[in-house]
Amino acid sequence: MAIRVGILTSGGDCPGLNATLRGVAKALYHRMGDKVEIVGIMNGYDGLINGNFREMSPDEFSGILTVGGTILGTKRTPFKKMRVVEEDKVDKVAAMKKNYRAAKLDCLLCLGGNGTHKTANLLSQEGLNIIGLPKTIDNDLMVTDHTPGYGSAAKYIGVVMKEIIRDATVYGTKYVTIVEIMGRNAGWLTAAAALAKAEDCEGVDMICLPEVPFNVDHFVEKVERMQKEKPSIVIAVSEGVKLEDGRYVCELADDVHAVDAFGHKALTGTARYLWWPVIWTLRPAASSFRPCSAAPAT
Repeated sequence: MAIRVGILTSGGDCPGLNATLRGVAKALYHRMGDKVEIVGIMNGYDGLINGNFREMSPDEFSGILTVGGTILGTKRTPFKKMRVVEEDKVDKVAAMKKNYRAAKLDCLLCLGGNGTHKTANLLSQEGLNIIGLPKTIDNDLMVTDHTPGYGSAAKYIGVVMKEIIRDATVYGTKYVTIVEIMGRNAGWLTAAAALAKAEDCEGVDMICLPEVPFNVDHFVEKVERMQKEKPSIVIAVSEGVKLEDGRYVCELADDVHAVDAFGHKALTGTARYLWWPVIWTLRPAASSFRPCSAAPAT
């Protein structure tokens, strides 16, 4: 009897999903031949909840190595709502367990980030055989070195930062450019700004990570000292930098109160907030200041 392996992609899109699916399929078919059957769960956990799955054929995994997106589709299904019975009266956990058995799966591979793996862990605790496959451009999953998606995003950040540096220095004008980079509480994407440094580029002048407590006054003092040495300064700052008391710097702005679809604080406005202490300290030394943001295309 063939072993039936289910696989799904969940959460946000990122580079490398199809390549990962292909790698899993090729390894399974190579090692097990006709003794394995792969069942594709469509659109992430939503497909598992609603019984949207089908048996895949080997040729469906060919020619997708460099194709973007995911052949299985994906959908955000918040972990915090997995045990919540909503208006549709569906017990999501019970439905996933039921469809796991209806598909006659021996195990389920879940390809995703933090939220995906929280749900994967939940299903494991419910007695299902689960294998977690990490993917996230933030590179913030524990006990992993790097994940599918991060490399492409890091390269994007490096290229963008190099272009910003060139733009900021081309006219010889005094500039302080703060680039806000996504990543929430992990600084890997912001750290990737260091990739801009090369023989043809000096690189960024400062990198501020969320793992290091942030002090606004010290930041402004450092910017002031740096501009005495060079006219144009480019700084990479994570959207998730926090003060020593644990508050996000972006929360200091009066207009930041939004939350995302998962109920998390919308981390945006760090560069915009830092505009004020920098500009008031450096005037008239700084003739221009430009807050901006960089988010990898996913």
